[in-house]
Amino acid sequence: MEELKKYLESQKDRSLEELIRFLKIPSISADSNYKESVREACNWLSGRLEEIGIQTVKIYETDGHPIVYGELIIDKSYPTVLFYGHYDVQPPDPMDLWDSEPFAPVVKKTKLHPEGAVFARGACDDKGQLYMHVKAVEALIENNSLQCNVKFLYEGEEEVGSENLDQFCMEYKDMLSSDVILISDTSILSNDTPTITTGLRGLSYVEVEVTGPNKDLHSGVYGGAVANPINILSSMIASLQDENGKVTIPGFYDDVEIVSDKERELMNEAPFDLEQYKADLGIKEVKGEKGFTTFERTSIRPTLDVNGIWGGYTGEGAKTVLPSKAFAKISMRLVPFQDPDKITALFKNHFEKIAPEYVSVKVKPHHGGRPAVTPIDSEEYAAAEAAMEASFGKKPIPMRSGGSIPIVAMFKEVLETDSILMGFGLDSDSIHSPNEHYGLFNFFTGIETIAGFLNNLSKQ
Repeated sequence: MEELKKYLESQKDRSLEELIRFLKIPSISADSNYKESVREACNWLSGRLEEIGIQTVKIYETDGHPIVYGELIIDKSYPTVLFYGHYDVQPPDPMDLWDSEPFAPVVKKTKLHPEGAVFARGACDDKGQLYMHVKAVEALIENNSLQCNVKFLYEGEEEVGSENLDQFCMEYKDMLSSDVILISDTSILSNDTPTITTGLRGLSYVEVEVTGPNKDLHSGVYGGAVANPINILSSMIASLQDENGKVTIPGFYDDVEIVSDKERELMNEAPFDLEQYKADLGIKEVKGEKGFTTFERTSIRPTLDVNGIWGGYTGEGAKTVLPSKAFAKISMRLVPFQDPDKITALFKNHFEKIAPEYVSVKVKPHHGGRPAVTPIDSEEYAAAEAAMEASFGKKPIPMRSGGSIPIVAMFKEVLETDSILMGFGLDSDSIHSPNEHYGLFNFFTGIETIAGFLNNLSKQ
């Protein structure tokens, strides 16, 4: 490992230059105007895999954006690791809140990142973390110390629900077989407190439409006599949670995992400064389900949040309109044993039931995903734990995450393989938000740790 560390140190400038080139490509999967840019990112990534010495690299077409696959089989008796990541990114909106152009990466020092951080859309989610895999494997190949078979599965549709990945995995199950799947799309608690994610929440995502009159009306002539869909929608949404922060949809909590008092106690032993948490977010107080800590609310409890709401006139100046329609996008984060299809159906039935007679309601389901919990008693977890301890000088804490990566449960079901969720981002990295960034310490330490994981796995 000492020789490997020297090599990684000598490659830092080149590794960062390559990452910046990757980040310049606006691979926004949700916007059809960027279809060619998504393809460009796919081609660039497959080219890099070929350049580092991966024997077989192929681009697979799907009904949406393509999948990059690569494999290097050294010896069939060696353990096999399947790397997963996504090269697509979220839209950068709102643009006016960025301090620099989202696809013109810049490196700046910050309080949390004194060594510097690269600011760009996709820096942390997931290009920066995905590229750690490539650089770790490259380093081992260059130092003649790779003793694992490696496979790469990189998709371009994660940010739009991985619509074609399930079918791809079912069709190419044998090709994708491995001993473990390594995913770096999660975070650590802090740069002083390494963590390995051992659980993820699931997701149910819906869009609702409330319609009142058959056209927009003059709010002076009709106001007070005709229901305003925005007002009605706001009231309906407000009723979905009670004064204690609990979701009011009947049956919503029926299948929720009951976490033991002991596990809750251990969870809350992780370092956490509530006052600093509030200061970082610019809020005076936290809010959530009564009876649970902030850690618990964001990991072992389900939630319901409005992600967007619109209707009527939103342009500059005034327009006294009583709108015909109002819309909202709503996500529900789910915990183990909750089924996203069941929750979506419960939401739809309830939302339609509480709609007053003077409006009509439509509920359109979007993508969802099942929650997942990964084992911590496996050889693969032990290899990851040891690698992280060697890099950070501290044994990592197993933590459940509030985020969702639906493919983890799908991998377990279809490929029959467990995942190791070893990411290196920070919750403060502003993923999905303006000024997304990724610390250089995290990027370089991640490369070293992943290389160490592969070394540890080969020894086992």
